[in-house]
Amino acid sequence: MRLKTLWDIPREELFAGGHSLCAGCTASTIVRHLLKVAGKNTIVVNATGCVEVSTTAFPFTAWRVPWIHVAFENAGAVASGVESAINALRTKGIMPLDKEINVIAIAGDGGSFDIGFQALSGLLERGHRVMFVIYDNEAYMNTGVQRSGATPFGAWTTTTPVTRRIRGEWRTKKDMFDVAIAHGIDYVATANPAYPIDMDVKFQKGLNVDGPSLVHVIMPCTTGWRFEPRYGITIAKLATETAVWVNMEYDRGNFNVTVPVKKRKHVREYLKLQGRYSHLSDLEIELIQEQVNRKVEEINKRAGKEVIGPLES
Repeated sequence: MRLKTLWDIPREELFAGGHSLCAGCTASTIVRHLLKVAGKNTIVVNATGCVEVSTTAFPFTAWRVPWIHVAFENAGAVASGVESAINALRTKGIMPLDKEINVIAIAGDGGSFDIGFQALSGLLERGHRVMFVIYDNEAYMNTGVQRSGATPFGAWTTTTPVTRRIRGEWRTKKDMFDVAIAHGIDYVATANPAYPIDMDVKFQKGLNVDGPSLVHVIMPCTTGWRFEPRYGITIAKLATETAVWVNMEYDRGNFNVTVPVKKRKHVREYLKLQGRYSHLSDLEIELIQEQVNRKVEEINKRAGKEVIGPLES
């Protein structure tokens, strides 16, 4: 499959409309594109979460491929078992050796960063040919907007409230990109639904790896991030334009920023559209900007050139 323009994206729809995801939810965009790239010969293992509960209200389903719902914590383990079962069927001659079947595990940040991390880590270290896709809305949205290991510094959640003493989340977001690389796998990427070609190419690369891969996608959440539904993709794009979220990949030892930014917008442009940051003072916003500046410096050093430029004046 050649993916260079929007016209190259397959027209077949394997994710049906009529689901009950929130208006403006960017998860549907991510999953729709994922299945377009993966095609019909795909088995999806889906951890409990927003995507699972909103797309399979009995007796209906939005999935036009084989789909398995598993517990919050074990998407990685079940996907490993599915891949092993396929290998066993091939060994016994029950399934043709040349029939390619994609096994994809899908989980939110809670089902990957936290409660599902052990199963994800096991999948990666055992070397199963499974692509693990994280849709990262930066909190446990399905159960009431509790903080997760993916919740960024300064964000309001119901378990990191805003009071005179607490100013939202006081810890920094877990670096899943480098955590995955540390497992010795060949392909790890971050992606953004505001850049669909870049995202789809990464899905394609992950599926082509002869072993485990991980694609980590930012997923603006209209209810948990507290913004108007029409702003989902706008906020996703601003995440990259401010370098709060950098689209990058690690491909067999090579590091690359896939969406360079010549001049960065101030993080204020990203934060001001989200109610979860409405409590921040100018001083606190500048503190977040300083954190982003340090991250940009590290990424440019890693890339060996300035792929993320300076702040706009």
